[in-house]
Amino acid sequence: MMEKRYRWKSEQIRKHVAIVDGKQAPTKVLMNATYLHPYIRQWVQGNVWICDDRIVYVGPNKPKQLDSCEVIDCTNQVLVPGYIEPHAHPFQLYNPHTLAEYAAQHGTTTLINDNLFLFLQLTKKKAFSFLSAMEKQPVTMYWWCRLDPQTEMEGEEHLFSYKNMKGWLENDAVLQVGELTGWPKLLEGDDFVLHWMQEAKKLGKKVEGHFPGASDRTLTKMKLFGADADHESMTGNDVYKRLMHGYTVSLRHSSIRPDLPTLLKEMKQFGIHHYDQCMFTTDGSTPSFYEKGLIDAMIRIALQEGVRDIDAYSMATWNIARYYNIDHLHGSITPGRIAHINVLEHVSNPTPISVLASGQWVKRDGVPVSAFSAVEWDVHGLAPLSLSWDLQMDDLQFSMPLGMYMENSVIIKPYSISIDTSADELSTDHDESFLMLIDRNGKWRVNTILKGFATHVQALVSSYSNTGDIILIGKSKRDLLLAFERMKQVGGGIVLCEHGEVIHDISLPLGGLMSAKPMRELIEEEKTLGELLRARGYTFADPIYTLLFLSSTHLPYIRITPKGIYDVMHKTVLFPTIMR
Repeated sequence: MMEKRYRWKSEQIRKHVAIVDGKQAPTKVLMNATYLHPYIRQWVQGNVWICDDRIVYVGPNKPKQLDSCEVIDCTNQVLVPGYIEPHAHPFQLYNPHTLAEYAAQHGTTTLINDNLFLFLQLTKKKAFSFLSAMEKQPVTMYWWCRLDPQTEMEGEEHLFSYKNMKGWLENDAVLQVGELTGWPKLLEGDDFVLHWMQEAKKLGKKVEGHFPGASDRTLTKMKLFGADADHESMTGNDVYKRLMHGYTVSLRHSSIRPDLPTLLKEMKQFGIHHYDQCMFTTDGSTPSFYEKGLIDAMIRIALQEGVRDIDAYSMATWNIARYYNIDHLHGSITPGRIAHINVLEHVSNPTPISVLASGQWVKRDGVPVSAFSAVEWDVHGLAPLSLSWDLQMDDLQFSMPLGMYMENSVIIKPYSISIDTSADELSTDHDESFLMLIDRNGKWRVNTILKGFATHVQALVSSYSNTGDIILIGKSKRDLLLAFERMKQVGGGIVLCEHGEVIHDISLPLGGLMSAKPMRELIEEEKTLGELLRARGYTFADPIYTLLFLSSTHLPYIRITPKGIYDVMHKTVLFPTIMR
């Protein structure tokens, strides 16, 4: 794997210098450009010379040679660096390839990605082959290294072995460890997490926190342990506290936490008018949230909230590049950087009309340009889900006394079940549904009741989950069996059934967790699913995140996991899984 942070060989660098000396021609020149210069925090004018994927000159001069060089007149246009998403979860029904392709149309040309899916579902060899394939795309992709699985599962010590962790952390595409969803274990004396945080520091890499609602005391302790940044600010006071403790703060605007307007207003109330230690993130939003853009949409919100344009664009580019120590490649339109450049009609409109990613046009005058190579998914171990077992009516036994009550999209509390769960179908007069998590290999199951999900959903079956196991939610056992068979037939997906019919499905043929369809098609599929669920009584913000977080033990209070019903606050299994 080519070292991402030292990407040009000596021969290429000599060619770049020869272009500056007038001995060779660049491949592209952006003439008469007004561009953002973060070093002096000004909009300046000049010409930008590009050789393949690198900016080789920026200034008043024109190249002496223009043989076979593409010259673009940028008069009355504005250039800004390609935007950076510093906290991407690139497996939220979409996949890293389709997300990157779509993001590029909105000017986001660098993604710093969660590796949890790759870590849990693929061998290290397959995962690294996938990382190498992504390096061939025009958008730049970096990665995190997780330190915990975000749930309770068997065999965790084998997954997070010394060999696996060392391999991931030393990979040049990995910029940080985190996000630290398992930080309470660290406070309780678990040295596993502390060891790898220290190893990250030795390698000059960052440590990202996950500290929702953290007190001053906790923030202080986590800073002493080595945390560098946090993206869990929900109020201006949260931002203020993190800045006061020396954290870099990611300002979030996502499908379950669309907080940016509130954060910016409240930051001003706390006297915060400088944004050098802040950056934007959409925090792995579900597809339909991205219909109006990604980081470009956040810049637009910031401008509307009165943030100075240079600060708004810096929070999407320069601040992130400096924080991750990749500013020699990203974040500015200056010599030596990767040619990720957005062409804007005006500073007030951050959605670009044209986009260069690694020196290639991926969007030109408002029209997408095909620049992404196809991915051979099966080579990387991402084939359709193939289940060699069947679900039986005998599996649908719900005799547990303890149920799970949804307070919102992601917060779940325990409650005592009082309804009769022996029937094949539950009444629509209440919001209680059958809930099962079943091992994708068919070895175990956990059955309970979920209250608050919906009143009229007969059957929803999903191979999309935090652990990759199968979720079944609904009122009708017969419809649950039908939905399961449909999910199995299509090789994984989310299936909604009602009265013996499939009324909607989203096919997820990449390991049962990701779609292979372009984002625009997937957005429509997800919007339809959301509309159908809301029409049947789902009242919360994001049903996709509900499915994802049913097993996620970084959230209170109770979860359904591969070990059973788990009490997050007391760290105990209340009811273990049942072997089939």
